[in-house]
Amino acid sequence: MKLLRFGDRGAERPGMVDADGTIRDLSSVIEDVAGDALGDEQIAKLRAIEPSTLPIVPAETRIGACVGQVGKFICIGLNYSDHAAESGMSLPDEPVVFFKATSAITGPNDDVEIPRGSVKTDWEVELGVVIGKAAKYVSKEDALKHVAGYCVVNDLSERDFQLHRSGQWVKGKSCDTFGPIGPWLVTRDEVEDPQNLDMHLEVNGRRYQDGSTSTMHFDVATVISHLSQFMSLQPGDIISTGTPPGVGMGQKPETYLKAGDRMALGITGLGEQSQNVRSSE
Repeated sequence: MKLLRFGDRGAERPGMVDADGTIRDLSSVIEDVAGDALGDEQIAKLRAIEPSTLPIVPAETRIGACVGQVGKFICIGLNYSDHAAESGMSLPDEPVVFFKATSAITGPNDDVEIPRGSVKTDWEVELGVVIGKAAKYVSKEDALKHVAGYCVVNDLSERDFQLHRSGQWVKGKSCDTFGPIGPWLVTRDEVEDPQNLDMHLEVNGRRYQDGSTSTMHFDVATVISHLSQFMSLQPGDIISTGTPPGVGMGQKPETYLKAGDRMALGITGLGEQSQNVRSSE
């Protein structure tokens, strides 16, 4: 099942995608694709609905971030062996954890804004994991039972802010519009193996990233279990699990986004995003 949110920014409504790819309005059933609506019991109820009984959403309607009311936006760094190599960094002994401000979250096709003072705004296609059931001290064996579903994330980064402005990576990760999410939340029953998903990202029609979740250093179950040893994970929390090689910082010479660029990215079975890049206002 593919869940999503549609409508004007800040006033998004819940929806689902039917077998024909038509968006249906779930407003009469749930308030939002968020919180308790992401639990197994509620998702089972949604799955039992006949989509044809729900109103059709006009095709031109804006698509918002596929999860609302996000409590934590957790990211894992250097989690692909081939990306660590292009970054000139060693693979970590434990997952590298940092946070991205939830104010960075935006729709999958909304414009991306280059922040003031930016000289190195970069792209990163990533597998997003959305928590559906609270997790605390969970084992690796039970970790995936706490997942509501998966989505595409573009973990945009300002490398100069991230690496040269002192402090944690969060400075370079949290600028407004730096967290496009969606288009859909694909429930976990539709993702047979999260460690076998192809992923790609293009800028202006040139493919820079062409990888697979199979090269993750720490797999999804390991990441969830690890995080749950340090903090409880709540329904609606998003974990962005790292990126394959091909980021701008890894190009020779380094290549970064500029106003007028267009990104297109996606993950097998999880949908596609596209964003125009513009300067900050």
